[in-house]
Amino acid sequence: MTRFVVLLRGINVGTAKRLAMADLRDLLGELGFSAVRTHLNSGNATVSGPDGEHVPRIEAALRGRFGFEVRTVVLTADELRAIVDGNPFAEVATNGSRMMAHVLSATPDPALLAEHDVAALDPDGAALGPRVIYQWCPDGLLAAPPLAAFAEKHLGITVTARNWNTVTKLDSLL
Repeated sequence: MTRFVVLLRGINVGTAKRLAMADLRDLLGELGFSAVRTHLNSGNATVSGPDGEHVPRIEAALRGRFGFEVRTVVLTADELRAIVDGNPFAEVATNGSRMMAHVLSATPDPALLAEHDVAALDPDGAALGPRVIYQWCPDGLLAAPPLAAFAEKHLGITVTARNWNTVTKLDSLL
């Protein structure tokens, strides 16, 4: 069995797409995952399961059970560990709530990356890593360039952001 982190995009933000974490745990268990654990109330779960393409199954189950679309990103424990270990801002990012990991659903196409350099939008605070765009936001996320929206529009992938406190907690749970 492989350990995974499941990240749901846009859950429990405002009044749309409300989802109790107990319901998410039940749904993931019904899909055959074991050792299901959620973290916070924002669509973060750690699970164990067989290797495979889990995103379509999870998204279809969420749509069928709750009636709304939820873009989902799934990483193996090793992929999440690589994100944590690869943080280029570890020495300067002094506040985990202002250090962001924009997690990518897939590795971007190199040709699209060459044409649309995401890190160039925030040259002092952004760097591309494996399945992640790191962004150090010393003045807060709202004051930083919107890297996730740019990446989704130009790279054709799903992006979901988590602050560094959440990323490292999920890593420790795996």
